[in-house]
Amino acid sequence: MENYKKRIKFNQEILSKIAKIDEFKGLWQGSLRLSPQILSRLKASVLITSTGASTRIEGSKMDDEEVARLLRGLHVKPPVGRDQQEVAGYADLLGRILDNYKTFKITEGQILQFHEILLHFAEKDQIHKGKYKREPNTVIMKKENGEVIVLFNPTPPYLVKKEMGDVIYWINEEMEKKELHPLMIIANFIFEFLAIHPFKDGNGRLSRALTNLLMLKTGYSYIPYVSMEEIIEERRPDYYLSLRATQKNHKTDHEDITAWIIFFLDVLIEQTEWARKIMDSDQPEKLLSEKQLQIYKLFEQKETLSKGEIFDLLVGAMPEVSIRQALSRLITLKLIERIGAGRAIRYKKM
Repeated sequence: MENYKKRIKFNQEILSKIAKIDEFKGLWQGSLRLSPQILSRLKASVLITSTGASTRIEGSKMDDEEVARLLRGLHVKPPVGRDQQEVAGYADLLGRILDNYKTFKITEGQILQFHEILLHFAEKDQIHKGKYKREPNTVIMKKENGEVIVLFNPTPPYLVKKEMGDVIYWINEEMEKKELHPLMIIANFIFEFLAIHPFKDGNGRLSRALTNLLMLKTGYSYIPYVSMEEIIEERRPDYYLSLRATQKNHKTDHEDITAWIIFFLDVLIEQTEWARKIMDSDQPEKLLSEKQLQIYKLFEQKETLSKGEIFDLLVGAMPEVSIRQALSRLITLKLIERIGAGRAIRYKKM
């Protein structure tokens, strides 16, 4: 377990990024003025956005509007198909974490239970949900010509229980000792979790849910109001590059996870920048990204718009999936509403 610490190489860039994140952590805790109603709305929005982003990173095709519609109807209609089932499972797990993080401890039993919740709806995963993998799960990349490239060989099944036990013991001990900064402990734990790849499926999604949990448990209380998963989705190429650059030396004498730590801290810094906008604002429209604001401003020109009309007005300005996700965000923040049904759906400023 000594290797866990040795592979962390502190430098001025890392220390500067940590200081920036912690400075905002104190500001958020000391000067938040938003009403409980606005925070509740933001939390509901993040559940949708984070669920959509985390499942799309792993291949789902559902945009945020489809995610929101699915989650609204779950009590009357079970999810059908892989994408819907994975979305329902992630939303269930993340919702529990955001609401009950204080009651959860980092134990083997808790992680196995989280995995079972994550895959609860997935028909294809019923046999192995909540259980460590029994077969190797080599991480590969398929090139356009069909060539398969092995990117990484995770921990073999017979060593998973021991290595998970080691890293779980390590994180709890380090959190108790408080000698290492909590962000470094979290980054190191998530790196090791992904390197072990303990489950047949769901490792990436579970790692992001665990990150949210660990950040909340260490006092970063703005986490429920800004989607970390959305930021990772937007930086997906860098996400994989940072992992591959560091995983290739896993369990060698040359372990160095600096690239992963810098990626992780950069995501957290962007998250604080969004949280700062929330903290400084009592107007929901100020919480919009540039693309979302561009669509919102279209409603100043016309009272109602169909999705097709919005596509025509923004032709070439942004991809269709971005427009759909922006509309979902505007609806969640109650800036616009959906009227009509089917092909007759239109959107109206509230």
